[in-house]
Amino acid sequence: MTREFFSVKTVSEVNAGFIPARRTQLEECALGDALGRVSAQPIVCVHNLPGFARSAVDGFALRASDTFGASSSVPAGLTVRGQVEMGSPPSIALAPGEAVAIPTGGALPDGADAIAMVEHTAPAVGDTVDVLQPVAPGEGVVRADEDVRAGTEVVPSGQSLRPAQLGVLAAAGVTSVAVRARPRVSIFSTGDEVVVPETPRLEIGQVRDATASALAGMTCRGGGTPEIGEIIRDEFALMRVSLQAALEHSDLIVVSAGSSVGARDLTAEVVDSLGDPGIWCHGLAIKPGKPTLLAECGDVPILGLPGNPVSALVVFGLIGVPLIQRIGGNTRPTPIPRLPAVLTRDVPSAPGRLDVVQVRLAQNTSEAWEAEPLFAKSSALSVLALADGQIQVPEEASGLYAGAEVMVELHG
Repeated sequence: MTREFFSVKTVSEVNAGFIPARRTQLEECALGDALGRVSAQPIVCVHNLPGFARSAVDGFALRASDTFGASSSVPAGLTVRGQVEMGSPPSIALAPGEAVAIPTGGALPDGADAIAMVEHTAPAVGDTVDVLQPVAPGEGVVRADEDVRAGTEVVPSGQSLRPAQLGVLAAAGVTSVAVRARPRVSIFSTGDEVVVPETPRLEIGQVRDATASALAGMTCRGGGTPEIGEIIRDEFALMRVSLQAALEHSDLIVVSAGSSVGARDLTAEVVDSLGDPGIWCHGLAIKPGKPTLLAECGDVPILGLPGNPVSALVVFGLIGVPLIQRIGGNTRPTPIPRLPAVLTRDVPSAPGRLDVVQVRLAQNTSEAWEAEPLFAKSSALSVLALADGQIQVPEEASGLYAGAEVMVELHG
């Protein structure tokens, strides 16, 4: 494949067009460990839930027809036959004119078709109860199949499992689920100036590697398993050996720095040497983050990120996280939380590129949200740490004015 430098594509073009075929393998996962895992196949409930008709309220199980015309002045008096015990099938079958005390969740006895709430009854003489208003058939009753009907799909394929879904699966007796393995993401930082975070004292010109740790956190949140590799010096042979080795065990390789066009930026040259199909694009119509590289070597996608931390993390959120989810079989990603807010300052932009701007949120005297843009150079990682979220200036826009309503994508 011919190598392309800065064959610029938009973010939407990348997410729609760069679709690696690689998918992680299927594996079995215990229900207790399945939160956030991606279902590998639809899960169907094999029986009705709750499985038996039961009471939705505390009260008295009865025949609805015995209460027709009842009122506080002319109550319907019924003989109480006993009480339904929780966790046991009822031993009483009701005849006309009879009722049985029942707690919430108790099984409906034979002959009963409704529940009178205890608040709508009054004790009478001896073992009788007065019902003070009519009860409709089915009132206060949960049907045997009201929660889930047998044969219903309760979890679709390709979804990150949520707590409520785990609860439904537990209720259905499902104790393990088939899921996709978490994508293995190899993360490399490059540059002669970059040193490990454990470095106690920096020499002039050195910087600690902050990007890899942040990318690892975003990888975990996106459903992947990060592996931070060694920092690679700016030498072709060293980088090639590291990336070649990572191809053997990675589902995605991420390289931060080394994706811009410069004499000592070698990522594109190294990736181009690793095999077909090669570089898909080199350049993203976005600020920050233009010098971004996307490629496939064999069936392993490679994402080359800009060296500046803010640029790298913004691009990884827009491109890398969706890649992780796609490789991991997640076809139903959880929507990003968004909040409407009003801009407090103008945000300049240039048509033809997507601008991503970090913002801080505050509520005004009307309790409406205001978004204050945080302008800083793309090397200022502290901006991301201070920001509550980010806004996007669309590719066709030339900026946004103060007072404009925007949607803020909230940082988790």
